[in-house]
Amino acid sequence: MKRGTLTAVCITIAGAFSIGVPPAFAYLGPGAGLSAIGAFVALILGVILAFVGFIWYPVKRLMRTGKAAGVSPSAPRQTPHADEEGA
Repeated sequence: MKRGTLTAVCITIAGAFSIGVPPAFAYLGPGAGLSAIGAFVALILGVILAFVGFIWYPVKRLMRTGKAAGVSPSAPRQTPHADEEGA
């Protein structure tokens, strides 16, 4: 059976079963909506914090390590001793 045919059969069967279903008069209070919004916000913040933790901090550490390899402008200059000047 081809994929398109299988999809059409499944949709037809689901439609046939849903014809005689009475509506469910259920009440979803405001707490359900707030919980859904809170879960969505937590998901978005979790993705952002995962980005910061797994990508930004290692990059920041590599950048800091790269700067530490060079000479810092605030480091004191080392002057050669009198006997090292060649005189």
